[in-house]
Amino acid sequence: MLGETSNRTVYLALGPTDMRKSIDTLAALVQVSFKLDPFCESLFVFCNRQKNKIKILRWDYDGFWLYYKRLEKSRFQWPGKGEDAVAVVDYRQFRWLLDGLSPRQPRAHEEVKTRVIM
Repeated sequence: MLGETSNRTVYLALGPTDMRKSIDTLAALVQVSFKLDPFCESLFVFCNRQKNKIKILRWDYDGFWLYYKRLEKSRFQWPGKGEDAVAVVDYRQFRWLLDGLSPRQPRAHEEVKTRVIM
């Protein structure tokens, strides 16, 4: 289910989120605090204070999905809260985050935007 989301925008809720929050509370947080539409085709990702649990909120055409992951021995490289409450990352950066890497990899290969074959 999560694999079919590679073309969606991913929003990270910066800073810690209480993992007791339900779908309705997370959707309200997206709408009120982040000024975003929880019904759009995006992923909204939240992390706890210990950085070992995440929840992903996603709208499907007739309801919300809520994905939950708990790491047993490691931590997510979650960005801290700065001036903004939310950060936008692409799907590739999101996958790095799930794999335990920073979403801002300094040595990642640059995207090739040239669309000419010689």
